[in-house]
Amino acid sequence: MRIIDQTGYKLPPDVKKILLIQLGDIGDVVWTTPAIRAVQDSVPGAEISVLVREGFGDLLEADPAIKNVFETKQSGGNLLARTTGQLAFLRGVRSCRFDLAIDLRLGDRGAFLSLLSGARYRVTKHHPEGVPYWRKYCFTHAVVPEPRHGTYGAAEQSLSFLRGLGIDTGQTSPRLWVTDAVKERVRKILNEDKIDPTARPVTINLFARWSYKEWVGQKWIDIINWLGQEFSVPVIIIGSAQERSKAEALIRQCHGEVFNLAGRTTLAELAGLLSLSRLHAGVDSAAPHIAAATGAPTVTIYGPTSWRDWAPVGRQHRVVVPDMDCVPCFKKGCDNSGRSLCLEALEAESVKTAIREALSEPSESLQIDSPQ
Repeated sequence: MRIIDQTGYKLPPDVKKILLIQLGDIGDVVWTTPAIRAVQDSVPGAEISVLVREGFGDLLEADPAIKNVFETKQSGGNLLARTTGQLAFLRGVRSCRFDLAIDLRLGDRGAFLSLLSGARYRVTKHHPEGVPYWRKYCFTHAVVPEPRHGTYGAAEQSLSFLRGLGIDTGQTSPRLWVTDAVKERVRKILNEDKIDPTARPVTINLFARWSYKEWVGQKWIDIINWLGQEFSVPVIIIGSAQERSKAEALIRQCHGEVFNLAGRTTLAELAGLLSLSRLHAGVDSAAPHIAAATGAPTVTIYGPTSWRDWAPVGRQHRVVVPDMDCVPCFKKGCDNSGRSLCLEALEAESVKTAIREALSEPSESLQIDSPQ
């Protein structure tokens, strides 16, 4: 395996079919879109495909820069059925005859899939410690990432080593595309709940995959009631199907126009819904990344995790962080207890201030076009 150390390496000119492997969470998939732009900008005529975890491909299907979106499969049934399903998946990937596969993470599965893709060149990020020795047999090249300087935005997780291949872009903010068909499905969902799609609602995500990122529910009730009283805007709660009952219990304690769409949308429809938002407010989860990538302004609450590494970038995006010396601690709650005292101490007034500032500014939203 050849080590590339950012010294002007250039891809062979016959590299045209490129597979980007991103097996991270939803936020990672959103933040991969600058890497897709970088390949498009740097490799003229490239045919770009992306491999993501099952269920996440919805977010990228409409991107005009992408030829194919593959999803890993968790085949059910007996051993024969599972084996048949996996072989069919691999045949689909290998049939593209990729010249280059780039694994954007350091996971074991991404390494194996890079090898099994059949690509002539297989590239990973160089990591001298903490990875299994066998990884070097899965790749032909490893790129040493650029050193970190200042705020390390999420797009840099990929771009910092893609630059070693001569792949770069000036467009480092993520962007998601929403088709007319998805917009129409979103309108139908809104109509079912008698929500005016032209009302420019405020969308809110109360929940995160990890509870130590969540803010106190009673304070969200205060925020929601205040939004109705001060701005007269409808509020839409989003989330997963598993979070729907919790959202309903909270909404029963609120006043004004508050709607529960948790579990009612696919990922593509969620992107379409968030693109209609006058503002998206919530905790550190996938939703702020999706909202920002559709052009919606955001206010995001961070506690134990680092906003410097992950928060949406740009003037229309704001973060609210507890004023405590231990923030961020990068732990799963205080002493890894699952309970974040910094978020429990964060007052609603701090969040209201950020929301008020965001709602008082002219919209700088992206124009979300439909692919031709």
